[in-house]
Amino acid sequence: MDSGVVKDPAADALAPAAPAESPRSDATSAGPQGAASGTPTSPPASGRRAKRRLAVDLSILAVIGVLLIAAVAAAFGAVQRELYSPTAFVERYLSLLADGNAAEALTVPGVSVASTDLESADLPPTAHDALLRSSAMGSLSDAHVISEVLHGDVYEVTVEYKAGRYEGTSTFEVIREGQVGIAPTWRFATSPLAVLTLDVRGSTTFDVNGFALDKRQVSPDGADADPADPVDLLVFTPGLYSVSVNSAIASTAGVAVLSDAPFAEVPVRVQAQPTEQFTEVVQQRVEEFLTTCATQEVLQPTGCPFGYVVEDRIVGTPKWSILAQPTIELVPNGANWSIPATDAVAGISVDIQSLFDGSITATEDEVPFRLTGTIRVLADGSVTIAVSGTDTQ
Repeated sequence: MDSGVVKDPAADALAPAAPAESPRSDATSAGPQGAASGTPTSPPASGRRAKRRLAVDLSILAVIGVLLIAAVAAAFGAVQRELYSPTAFVERYLSLLADGNAAEALTVPGVSVASTDLESADLPPTAHDALLRSSAMGSLSDAHVISEVLHGDVYEVTVEYKAGRYEGTSTFEVIREGQVGIAPTWRFATSPLAVLTLDVRGSTTFDVNGFALDKRQVSPDGADADPADPVDLLVFTPGLYSVSVNSAIASTAGVAVLSDAPFAEVPVRVQAQPTEQFTEVVQQRVEEFLTTCATQEVLQPTGCPFGYVVEDRIVGTPKWSILAQPTIELVPNGANWSIPATDAVAGISVDIQSLFDGSITATEDEVPFRLTGTIRVLADGSVTIAVSGTDTQ
């Protein structure tokens, strides 16, 4: 018989059974039985904190998004005002004028005009564009917009500037033309050009801001232009235009006019004065003319402003001389010049035979006379002088 312990199977049968494992009651194993048990469940504290952080983060992101949208809108508005507004449109035009960039300024929408546009605005349809160039533009500085007012579809943009040494104000009309992408485009509703109606007396040539012109170059009549007729010239607004005459015949200190109203007529009249050189030439020509008159051995020299009348018979031939030449003065006469009535004295030497007794008397006499004259400027720039007399003895 083995001495070790012998396990009795019956004893195992009589031993108490091991307690069964009870079901888990935590939330991770809750099934239908756990739910039916009625025990409440809740998330842990770490989960609640994570949800709150997420909500705060979303709120912050929403505020940042709103601020970004507002900033983008404000930035776009600022860019639009700076680059794509009626104010910006006018400021660009003014900057081109200030830079003396006439060619570029003429490409700005609404600047260039046709003759029909001028005619419909009661402006001279034949106005010449000779002054729409950089070399004929005056100085423009400190140009800036002071107001922008909408009237219907038209923006009235008012600007201040300094033209030369003069300060000025102009108002331009601007309308929407279209858009490029999301940016609006604009054009002048009324052209900023104006018409300078220039009446220059005493010269067919003149300067505008130092740019030399001849009436026959800019007149619709060309070489047949009447020197007394004014000429019409397109100019930029705003702009200061100084008109002067500086020729061998006539000169003037000049007249400055400010073009400050778009699509308006600006009348200018300039009266040139004769130069000393021209007056001296006329003086010389008149003296030569009178000296030639004195060579005629007749009592009434043909075409001359003096003569002599006797009731008796003359013996031999009269001899004339000019004792006192006239002092010539020139005065404007339209596009030409006049010599006002001027005193002079001729001398005559003649033998007179009396019809009563046949005696002959040697006569030396002074013959005062007055002369007038007209000086006409011809198309080629030359002049003609016509002298006539008054109160001839």
